[in-house]
Order: sequence, then C-alpha cells, then structure tokens
Amino acid sequence: MYPNLYYIFKDWFGVEWKTLGFLNTFGFMVAMGFITAAIVLSSELRRKEKQALLLPREEFIVVGKPASFFDLLLNFAVGFLFGYKLIGLVLNRPEEVNPQEYIFSSQGNLIAGILVGLLLAGLKWREKNRQKSKEPEQRPVRIWPHDRVGDIIVIGLIFGIIGAKLFDSFENWDDFVQHPWQRLFSAGGLTYYGGLILAATAICIYGVKKNIRLVHLIDAATPALLLAYAVGRIGCQVSGDGDWGVYNSAYITDANGKAVEAKPGDFEAQLKKYDTYFLEGTVKEPGFAAPIPVTDRKSESLDKVPHKYLKAPAYLPVWMVAYSYPQNVNKDGIRIAGLEEEHNRALPVPVFPTPFYETIACTLLFLVLWSIRKRIKTAGLMTGIYLILNGAERFLIEKIRVNNQMNFLGMKLTQAELISFSLAIAGVLLIVYVLLLNKPNRGKSLV
Repeated sequence: MYPNLYYIFKDWFGVEWKTLGFLNTFGFMVAMGFITAAIVLSSELRRKEKQALLLPREEFIVVGKPASFFDLLLNFAVGFLFGYKLIGLVLNRPEEVNPQEYIFSSQGNLIAGILVGLLLAGLKWREKNRQKSKEPEQRPVRIWPHDRVGDIIVIGLIFGIIGAKLFDSFENWDDFVQHPWQRLFSAGGLTYYGGLILAATAICIYGVKKNIRLVHLIDAATPALLLAYAVGRIGCQVSGDGDWGVYNSAYITDANGKAVEAKPGDFEAQLKKYDTYFLEGTVKEPGFAAPIPVTDRKSESLDKVPHKYLKAPAYLPVWMVAYSYPQNVNKDGIRIAGLEEEHNRALPVPVFPTPFYETIACTLLFLVLWSIRKRIKTAGLMTGIYLILNGAERFLIEKIRVNNQMNFLGMKLTQAELISFSLAIAGVLLIVYVLLLNKPNRGKSLV
C-alpha cells in the first residue's frame, strides 16, 4: 500500500524523502479526479456551445482600478493559510503526528504564514498597480459556459467536502453526538452521496445565476462525474482508506500481512485470536499497557462479523477477491511481523477490495456514456441514464460493503443503498418525462 507519496517514491525509485509524507495518496488522487472532471466537462460544454445549446453571457468588468483593501486582505489570508499549514507541515510537524491530523489542527508555522501572506498581498498590489489608470472604465466581456469550469470545480470541491462530512455525521450519528468537533474536522469520514448531492445543488444554483441552461450543464457533467469517481476510488484502493468490503472467509492473513487460503476452521480461529479487534475495535500487543485502537468496525458478536466465502478463480490474482490492505493509511489491523514503519498493519482477515471494483465499473460506465453522448439528441436523457447507472452500480457494491444500516419501511438498508435506489428510480422517471415532453406532437422541449 502507499499511504502517502513517501511510500510511492521509496518503492518505485528507492529514495526516502520524508517530506513527501505530508501528501496523502488518497488526497492526491481526489485532486486528479477533479482535474480529469474539469477536462471532460470543458470538452462537453464546448461541444454543446458549437451546437448553440449553450450561449455566452455578456458581463462588465472594471479595469484600471488599484487593488482594494479586500483584494489585499484576501490574498494575505490565502498566503497565510498556505504558509502556516504547508510550510509548517514540512518544517514543524512532530514525527508522531499524522500529516492529516496536523492539517486539521491549530498547529503551524506563524512566521512562514505571515511572510507568504505578505508576499501574495504584495504581488496582488503590484499586478493591480501596473494596470491602474487615471480613469477606471467598464468593459463588456463575453463569458462562455466553458470559461466557468474553474469556478464550477471549486464550488464542487468546497460543497462536496461539506456535504460528504455532513452525511457521514448523519450516518454515524451516535459517534457524532459524542465527538461532534472531532468528527467534523477529522481528515477521514466522507460519504460520497452527501458530497454529490450538496455539490450538485450548489453548482445548479451557480448555473442559474449565470444563465446557463441547467439541463445541458448537467448532461455535460455526467460523464465527468463517473470518471472523477473512478479516479478518486484509485486513491481509496492504493492508500487503503477503509472503504473496503466485508471479510472474505475463504482466506486469512498470515504474520507477513499476506492473504493465504483458509483451511476448515481457520476463519473462526482467526476471529477468536483477534476477538478484541472484531468486537471492540482494538488489538492487544506485547509491550503496551492498554489495547491499541485500530478500527471503528465493531461487531456485536463474533457470529455476526460480516463475511462472505469466495475463492479466487484460477485466472485471477487472490488480491482481487481477498486483500488485507497491508500498510494502509488508517493504521487499521494487526502488526505485520518485522515491520517498524509508521504504517505497519494489515487486516487480520482479507476483505473484498470494493474500491478496485468501483474504479473498474465506473470507468466502463464512463466509456458507455462517452460513446453514446453524440447520438443522444434529447436534453435530459443523458442525465437519466447516468442516474440509473450510478444508482445501480452503488446499490450492487453496497451488498459487499460494511456500512451502518437503517430501518426503512421494514427493510434494513444502508444510507447509500437508499439514496442509490432513489437515484435509479429518479433516472427512470426523468427518461420517461423527457421522452414524453419531446414528442413531435407536443409544443414543449427541454432543448
């Protein structure tokens, strides 16, 4: 596993650059997901602009004005945050403090924050001063929807994180009530659908304010969403951030952190050997006075530990159905023999690597949407297809994942199952609606 870029460079190039430890692999791949989404979205918006489905908006900008106090203050604040946290992370982070914990803490480098803040404020003042004129004037500019992709991505990022945090808090309400601030400001704990729903809402509001036809904006965004999700799930898989499936009882993990085929009774013996891990989320180790907390996946009893039995077919490597996530970023599991690094644990029983499955599935679904996008002439149809595919993919993957369940109309469902099922139904209804609305004998059309 590669919890952060330090491990990647160490494994690939044989160098040990400790400073790279501050960049989490999961965060890096999420950033790559947003970049790929921006590229795909921009391409689709340009295509729709050429078809005259999306039009530019004329706005006025003021040129020749000196830098305002707000301009300087904003640039100083951004620079201060950057210097205080990131430079502090490289120069001041104690070895025992996790980089993500440091970022979300109050610690930092005050001098670096002030210096970088002053630098950015000074650069802004210099830029505005060069453009300053005696008589500032208003000039009209035509802004196309694809020019706003940067704003759309930033809005999606900010509200996506907020939504993911809020939905995770709702899903783990008991823990949130006990530790509200720790839950909200921790580096982990993100629910995809929460981020999707809140980010989509915020982007739609932005689109309305900028006079962008929403139906075409959403249609253009759907392939980008699938590809971004596929890329982001690579980060989950490579770092081992905890988004894995249930245990595969056909295998157990040996002392070296490798998945080995279980003999009759081995799975039950492993549960008993590490009973505190499965029941209490802790593991007892020699040399420690108290159990070490390693996971929040606790079970009521060993008989209720979620698992499925599946041996890997001869044509597939074992890790595709049973992976122990050695050296995962969460430090979850039991210690790997002879490994003294910070990330030195593996799950005592391998699990189904659901992030890997979702990367494959969503990449294929992206290719499906990308291949049919030019043949779809009815506005809104692309969105309906996306909702069905997205909902079906997530609903199926939830069958082998571990999440808190809720009672809904007498059924035991996870939050993701309920939302994904609702999205699929919404997709069907949307397709029926747009097809009826765009019949030749009707006078209305979403286009």
